[in-house]
Amino acid sequence: MATYIKIYNQNPSPKEIDKVVKILRKGGLIIYPTDTVYGLGCDITNVKALEKIARIKNVKLAKADFSFICNDLSHLSDYVKQIDTPTYKILKRALPGAYTFILPGNNNLPKAFKNKKTVGIRVPDNNVAREIVKALGNPIVSTSIYDEDDVIEYTTDPELIFEKWQKLVDIVIDGGYGDNQPSTVIDLSTDEIEIIREGKGSLDII
Repeated sequence: MATYIKIYNQNPSPKEIDKVVKILRKGGLIIYPTDTVYGLGCDITNVKALEKIARIKNVKLAKADFSFICNDLSHLSDYVKQIDTPTYKILKRALPGAYTFILPGNNNLPKAFKNKKTVGIRVPDNNVAREIVKALGNPIVSTSIYDEDDVIEYTTDPELIFEKWQKLVDIVIDGGYGDNQPSTVIDLSTDEIEIIREGKGSLDII
């Protein structure tokens, strides 16, 4: 049964953030707020936790398109090949923000993602998400949580999320109502900029 924790975006409690980080380090799964929809995440370095998320999402881990949630761009070189100045300028303009950028992965990708040529990087404009990553010391792997409802694609009410997910995860963080629009996904892994999905993030940054 998951623990339900309320953490405020304006001023995240270090004590509550610490509780979340301890769970992540033990291989736990969390549902947490972002600047778009609520996400399901785990520690990027924990293969068992990654496998759990892949099972929940009914995908093979090696083929899963999970995003890496970062606190800022300082972790970029850990997982991404060197990028050119125009690409970096787009990232600096857009982040933190409601974007996922597909970038060329390097040889340091975690074992589970060794075969992937690209990686999705997110730096959400949400203090709860970023403080968790900062305290953990490395990115979390994340995927959006969907709703089975025919009308609503994403659940925005954390209490309803808790009801549905309490037996599948270890912590559900209530950071207030979520958005029902996902991030804008932009592929910057080649010379041609490609819009994969238009979401909450404006395309004006390109």
